[in-house]
Amino acid sequence: LLLSLSTAVRNRGTMPERRPFVRLPTDVYPVNYGLCLKPDLIDFTFEGKLEALVEVTQATNQIVMNCADIDIITASFVPQGGEEINATGFNYQNEDEKVTLSFPSSLQKAVHSSKIDFVGELNDKMKGFYRSKYTTSAGEIRYAAVTQFEATDARRAFPCWDEPAIKATFDITLIVPKERVALSNMNVIERKPYPDDENLLEVKFATTPIMSTYLVAFVIGEYDFVESQSSDGVTVRVYTPVGKAEQGKFALEVATKTLPFYKEYFSVPYPLPKIDLIAIADFAAGAMENWGLVTYRETALLIDPKNSCSSSRQWVALVVGHELAHQWFGNLVTMEWWTHLWLNEGFASWIEYLCVDHCFPEYDIWTQFVSADYTRALDLDALDSSHPIEVNVGHPSEVDEIFDAISYSKGASVIRMLHNYIGDEDFRKGMNAYLLKFQHKNASTEDLWDCLEEASGKPIAAVMGSWTKQMGFPIIVVDQEQQGDDRILKISQKKFCASGPHNGEDCPSWMVPISICTSDDPTCTKLKILLDRPEMTITLNGVSPEQWVKINPGTVGFYRIQYSSSMLQSLLPGVRDLSLQPVDRLGLQNDLFSLSRAGMISTVEVLKLMEAFVNEPNYTVWSDLSCKLGGVLSSLLSHSDFHEEIQEFIRDLFTPIGMKLGWDSKPGEGHLDALLRGLVLGKLGKAGHKPTLEEARRRFKDHVEGKLVLPADLRSPVYLTVLKHGDSSTLDTMLKLHKQADMQEEKNRIERVLGAISAPDLIQKVLNFALSDEVRPQDTVSVIGGVAGSSKQGRKAAWKFVKNWEELFNRYQGGFLISRLVKLTVDGFAIDKMAAEVKSFFESHPAPSAERTVQQCCENILLNAAWLKRDADDIHHHLLRRKAPPV
Repeated sequence: LLLSLSTAVRNRGTMPERRPFVRLPTDVYPVNYGLCLKPDLIDFTFEGKLEALVEVTQATNQIVMNCADIDIITASFVPQGGEEINATGFNYQNEDEKVTLSFPSSLQKAVHSSKIDFVGELNDKMKGFYRSKYTTSAGEIRYAAVTQFEATDARRAFPCWDEPAIKATFDITLIVPKERVALSNMNVIERKPYPDDENLLEVKFATTPIMSTYLVAFVIGEYDFVESQSSDGVTVRVYTPVGKAEQGKFALEVATKTLPFYKEYFSVPYPLPKIDLIAIADFAAGAMENWGLVTYRETALLIDPKNSCSSSRQWVALVVGHELAHQWFGNLVTMEWWTHLWLNEGFASWIEYLCVDHCFPEYDIWTQFVSADYTRALDLDALDSSHPIEVNVGHPSEVDEIFDAISYSKGASVIRMLHNYIGDEDFRKGMNAYLLKFQHKNASTEDLWDCLEEASGKPIAAVMGSWTKQMGFPIIVVDQEQQGDDRILKISQKKFCASGPHNGEDCPSWMVPISICTSDDPTCTKLKILLDRPEMTITLNGVSPEQWVKINPGTVGFYRIQYSSSMLQSLLPGVRDLSLQPVDRLGLQNDLFSLSRAGMISTVEVLKLMEAFVNEPNYTVWSDLSCKLGGVLSSLLSHSDFHEEIQEFIRDLFTPIGMKLGWDSKPGEGHLDALLRGLVLGKLGKAGHKPTLEEARRRFKDHVEGKLVLPADLRSPVYLTVLKHGDSSTLDTMLKLHKQADMQEEKNRIERVLGAISAPDLIQKVLNFALSDEVRPQDTVSVIGGVAGSSKQGRKAAWKFVKNWEELFNRYQGGFLISRLVKLTVDGFAIDKMAAEVKSFFESHPAPSAERTVQQCCENILLNAAWLKRDADDIHHHLLRRKAPPV
């Protein structure tokens, strides 16, 4: 499952008592599900028939299964060679989403057949078997029937043993209107008219391999497709809304390149005859890896050559890479229980980058990984309300909470560190052994460590246990002295906390793979060690006094670094003259920024460092600077009376690169230039840079009047700029563009920036728009988040709006979108009393899947408040001093 761009983040520090939870009994388990479903796309109900082959391992007179929002009409049991026995009772345990079927006589040890007839609802909650709304080209509103079962919603579509370790084969039949497309995990083997109604077809699919219930999928709707074959003979199709087949070509190209890449990487072929990728209109996550039928949000799959921007192409490439990796890692070998979810998601979140780097080397995607995943995970994991990568999950309601940046981004970061520590060759050897040993079965984290340990001869379990079983990460403190031609380094570790270094007695420690490089060759590691104790001294031979020493080249190790001031001073010229690698320039700046938030250095030091980036050419480095300066600091200082001075600082920092790039792409430019131009113009426009604002208005006017359509890469920055400095007619124009947009990507692009409008009555209008029918349910969150993230007024208005809690809560039924909403709305406050207000609001309006997020947000608010109190005056003086004429 891939979450959407700004992932949900959830929280469980001091959680309320967990309900006791018991897994299903093991006396009866399924061997094969024969499942026939007949959805009604008008009344939003479905009828189902299940005929399951089950193995009874010890005699019993009842069968316990998972079942939710389903009514069983009849249930019976056919013992081997015997007479059918009807169930005498169905006892639903709704709290636990289980049903117990009781039988008058006992079922003996053997393989028998069980039959259940049932009915259910095609809900509108984006989970289970649900309905998804779309508009035909003639403007008629219709519905498709689609599925989303991970983590525990297959039980909403049919009674089943809905646990990842209870695998079986599936024979699926769908009865559907004859003009609709019907898809499932496997290829169609038979289509015939349905005997009772000539308008319906009975569509039968081939038997699946042994698989978990959460990966079963079916889709019934109207779609076009484009098709190709991968070099190893797998049929690949991308299904799009009717009339938009063209928009599936980019994803098709990525998928056909990716399947052979993974086949070779894992040395295991893709096990099914076909794979379909399909765009679903209403979809809560980013995408879902159902085996052979991968479902996506439209924006994670569809690319229009004219109207899609570069970042969308990159997003589609990453999501396709992520979901296809799961076909092996997750689907072929599945986690034994949700406790090991992180391994599934962390691994896919790492290897998606490997795959995109293979398909599109020009994206420089590994540098982007550091900004998108690594630094985000460090920020979250420095909180006291973080959690270990491995969380014991009991009741399924707890699963939603761990679809977060720790499972995904920290998971991916520690796997990247592990891959670097082992080396690619042994890593692949171990992966192949793991997949072969556990194919069609289930495995735990330890099983993977065993295979990697055997392949590499390194203490993988011991090293990785320190990163997955305890939360947080170390700060590595480094000092040096010169002795002749040798450099002596003293290195120590302690836990890094967002509120400052951990000075408690029982400080945890990690087994930290540390690499070191010098200015002699910044791209090459001079020494690798494993720091397995609180401190050690290392000698680097042959390092002359004028050379600098850098820890963690490539920014691969999952830790922050605090250099002695002399070491730091010697590294700074490497930022100016670009001799440090881009990823290391980014890491240095990011570490110092975190140290300033934690009160370990002054924020002014970081502002001074930021000015050294004036010659910076790299998109990702600018992206990270922009996030820290234009995002975090700008938001923090919106609570001060010198917000304008920080805007001026942003304008000064971004103007030279803005002037160099200009507005129009030049011959020979690539993907990263397009991303950088959009980023820089957006920052300058938002900060009120006059020439940028004037040019944005001029181009916007031409775009609206149809004189000269804006290139897709310039739309976000231009829309943002004109809205930020616009009035009610600007907002009306944007809403009109939104209504006319044929492409979901364009609608989303507009939704994300609407919140930039400044006038209070217009902010309110945007918030009301978020809940209108014009916005798809999964996108409401980004409209409200955009309001909260744009200004101090927006933040207050959005929080007030979110306190109309019932409507939003019902819309998402507590899924992970709720936690995203909470995070986007309240994370930016910086006043102590707001933390108390947020806390008490959620005490009286419980949202179980967002509990951890609420704690993290309250902690962030208090950290912001402390930071502001501590550093505001110094920052203000520094910004004034910068502008003072020299004496």
